[in-house]
Amino acid sequence: MNNEKLYKIAEKLLTPKKGILAADQSSSTMDKQLKGIGVEPTAENRRRYRQLLITTPGIEEYINGIILYDATIRNQTDKGEPFIDHILAKGIIPIIKVDKSTVELDGFPGERVTEGLDDLDERLAEYFEMGARAAKWRAVVNIGDGIPSAESIKFNCLLLARYAKLCQKNGLVPIVEPEVIYKGNHDIARATEVTELTLKTLFAVLNQYRVDLKGVILKSSMVLAGSENEKQSTPEEVAKATVRVFMEAVPKLIPGIVFLSGGQTPEQATANLNAIAKIEKERGGLPWQLAFSFSRGIEKPVQQTWLGKEENVEAAKEVLIETLKKNCLADQGAL
Repeated sequence: MNNEKLYKIAEKLLTPKKGILAADQSSSTMDKQLKGIGVEPTAENRRRYRQLLITTPGIEEYINGIILYDATIRNQTDKGEPFIDHILAKGIIPIIKVDKSTVELDGFPGERVTEGLDDLDERLAEYFEMGARAAKWRAVVNIGDGIPSAESIKFNCLLLARYAKLCQKNGLVPIVEPEVIYKGNHDIARATEVTELTLKTLFAVLNQYRVDLKGVILKSSMVLAGSENEKQSTPEEVAKATVRVFMEAVPKLIPGIVFLSGGQTPEQATANLNAIAKIEKERGGLPWQLAFSFSRGIEKPVQQTWLGKEENVEAAKEVLIETLKKNCLADQGAL
């Protein structure tokens, strides 16, 4: 394992003024999104949509990496060019989602655990040969009555540590994603408490299992009140709470933190990102490079423009560029 190579990959993924596009929806999630815009949920339509994203001219000006699903990394354009070759030709780093579905954690009602460690070592080796240089694993932390438990958080962090070690062994930068779920009626104080506990647990476990933190990227939720709480958090409240938690819980060795949009509207995610970046500027910088790694926060406007119609492809590509550009500005606190 050459850790210096991992550091360079992480550094490139965190090149300032750019983000990471999360185009890694599972087939079932992608099918729900297609149905939502009136498009038949087929493998071909999933391929057509991913092709639209990947072949958009100029995306390399706004993103350093693209997170892909297994079926996507194996797919081809209409011209027969492998998607991954097209991405590499743009100078974008292919990232592969390697976790599988979440299931109920037995004995812990309302809490989830992520599956996917079986044969992960072999899958990572294959993805590296295909050209991927980073991977992503998502854990789910629900907030509710009496949850999350410290036990469920610890269990998911153990899985993230095993995943991260296997990634580094195979030459891939692990992106660790402990997502504190936005859905719920919790307030921002509860979100702060849970996010801080989750991140402190995560990094304690990563250290315990000797994961090289200089070769890890954190993909984090923003800290905000739940979607069903009557008092929604302002961008300024989100920014202050998020930065405070990071300063308390995230080691300075981590090279960077990328944000997930996590069920927020595109407008909400962008506004919150902009407010966080403004605090970063006010402080004269933070110990880590910050960036966005949105999925729905970027793709929803694209899907609503495309609608599965060939005549809308060019307009959808323009929307993608506009949305990426807006989030790059937000990442600089320039909106």
